[in-house]
Amino acid sequence: MFGLFKKDPVKKLEKEYLRLMEEAMRIQRSGDIKAYAAKVAEAEEIQQKIDALKEG
Repeated sequence: MFGLFKKDPVKKLEKEYLRLMEEAMRIQRSGDIKAYAAKVAEAEEIQQKIDALKEG
């Protein structure tokens, strides 16, 4: 019953992933490819965490 109000960590990570990808898109449009690559790498780390939580 008390687990009813627990936050889902996967949803939080998915929200963070989408935010990072949107930010990466804006950076890419500005032409800063190095910053874009760094932001995408950061987002991919989040995606790996999401996959690990979904598996286990």
